[in-house]
Order: sequence, then C-alpha cells, then structure tokens
Amino acid sequence: MVLTGADGVEIRANTVLPAMREPLTLRTADGLALVGELALPVDRPPRATLVCLHPLPTHGGMMDSHLLRKAAWRLPALAGFAVLRFNTRGTASEAGCSEGVFERCDGEGRDLTAALEFTQARGLPEVWLLGWSFGTDLALRHGLHPAVRGAVLVAPPLRWSAAAELDRWRASGLPVTCLVPEHDDNLRPEQARTRFAPLTQARVVAVPGAKHLLVGYADVVLDEVVRAVAPELATPLPRRVSLPAS
Repeated sequence: MVLTGADGVEIRANTVLPAMREPLTLRTADGLALVGELALPVDRPPRATLVCLHPLPTHGGMMDSHLLRKAAWRLPALAGFAVLRFNTRGTASEAGCSEGVFERCDGEGRDLTAALEFTQARGLPEVWLLGWSFGTDLALRHGLHPAVRGAVLVAPPLRWSAAAELDRWRASGLPVTCLVPEHDDNLRPEQARTRFAPLTQARVVAVPGAKHLLVGYADVVLDEVVRAVAPELATPLPRRVSLPAS
C-alpha cells in the first residue's frame, strides 16, 4: 500500500512505486510474439486499464518510452489502474524484441488487437487507449474495439490517420482527449483544434511550454490521463508518497 501526503518521499523521474508486474507475451493473429508487461495495483482490483501505444519505433519509440514507463511505474499505486505496455512488431526495448518488422501502422493493428483481446481474456475493466505520437495514429486507425471505452492521445501528429478514422471515432461516441504540446513539431494546439474538429467529442488540451517529447512534463500528462479515465479521482496526483517498509 502507498500512503500519500506532504511528509513522504518526493516522486522523481526514476521512482518505481509498488505494483504487481508481470512480463508477458502477446500472440498476434498472424503468428508473431510480442514482448509486453502488465502492471497491476497491489492492494485492490484495478478500476480501469490503460493499453499503452508507443511512439514511432523507427525513431526510438518503444514500450519503455518515458511517459509510458512512468505510467506503469506510478498509476497502479496512485490511481488503481492496470497498465499494459508492449512493443509492436519489430520493436525492441530492455524487455526484449517483438517478432516481425515495422509495417507503417498497418500490421500494427493486429498487435493492438492482440493486446485488447488479452485485456478481455484477463477480465480487465474499463479499457482506455493511451497513445503517444505514432501510438495515437495506431489508436485512431485500429483502436475501435468492443473493449475500448475511450482514448487519450498524447502529441498526435495525424500522420498515419485520415478523415475516415476521425469519422469512425465520431460515430462511436467514445470520449477522446488530445494532449497537445505548445511547441510540438507536428501539430500545435490551434492546428490540432482545427484538424480534430470533425471528431466532435474530442477535447484538445494544450500543454504550455512542452515540446513533442514532453521531457519534464510527465506529471502534467499523467494528471490529464487520470482526469480523462477516472474523473472521480482527485488531481493533481500526489507528488510525494510514503512507501511501506520492505
């Protein structure tokens, strides 16, 4: 159990809060083995589930990209979330390399389907997609699935997605939150409001001062993720915690 409060230890970039962490292998419909990890709260059933979709693997994106790693390190304890991370086909991280090769957001749809089927097989509740950069396009193109309750799109470039994907999400009625860095190299907040206008339920939230990689803004991003997924929880999340004695 993690106790929160002003007298605890400050949560820093490399702080790993308690969780049950399970290395796993996802199997895709076309026969590939994908490297992944599921992090669960230690002291309670999860209230919601994040399926994390990493940035572009040809530019260093992977399941350990810092925002997704920090989500897995913090949100099981602070928010009671289950956090599923995995490397899409051909992507490597410290956990290992997934089989296959990069397929430009096409074959990766089967990877996302495998992850969502895993959440259903494990009975994980309230599944939300958490995409970052390339991962947002993967969510938009392939994330409409019966298990999905909504999406949080961090620094969406809308590079691999088209109007048809936005139309499908609009028709679904599922909530979408877009977190857009003020100084993003792809879409900045005003551009994002224009590009996402057809997706009428999308909420565009600017992240002042931030660039595409959101270095130094993990706290801001995780607070917004929790506001979207579990608005009943108090935010901002605690910045200090008291950890149980080992």
